[in-house]
Amino acid sequence: MPKNFKAAVRDPRFLVRAILGVLLAANLVAAVFAFKPFGGSAEDLRRHRAELQSQLAQMQARLAETKALASKVEKGRAEGDQFLDHYVTDRRTTFSTIFEELDHTAQDAGIKPRDRNVELNAIEGSDTLEMMSITAGYEGSYESLQKFMNLLDRSPRFLIIESLVAAPQQGGQTYNVTLKLDTFVKEAPGAAS
Repeated sequence: MPKNFKAAVRDPRFLVRAILGVLLAANLVAAVFAFKPFGGSAEDLRRHRAELQSQLAQMQARLAETKALASKVEKGRAEGDQFLDHYVTDRRTTFSTIFEELDHTAQDAGIKPRDRNVELNAIEGSDTLEMMSITAGYEGSYESLQKFMNLLDRSPRFLIIESLVAAPQQGGQTYNVTLKLDTFVKEAPGAAS
């Protein structure tokens, strides 16, 4: 066979067939690249680009929503801090401040303060706030008690009237009132209760 192979290689028909075979293989390779490029056709690339642009727009919209939400959270935190600074007193001064205000308001309304009881309760989830509940007794006329309630309602402190029980005395013109108020107290972080 080696003799025939050498003879066949020298035959011009064999060379022409070999060249035509190589050209045919090259044409097939070129056709694959021309009709189905490995990066995708132009239409595939346009469709992929449109999908990516759509994803980018969605992600930018989510980012804008997240930034707006973060801005609202910061604004809420700042307003909450302002509220606490304005309406909630420090524990060191709360008792004297609140009792002084209650006594002054009772005097302005023309009612007599009686006994009072104070209770401090921790607020779950907060290291710096406690709720102070005050149960206080007062004695006065209906009009005086009404004025007292209006003055408490306009107080610069954050006072919550939890309950009010009024009972007339035997004379009929004077009432005994038991009032339960709640307010909040700030404590420095890490301070012992």
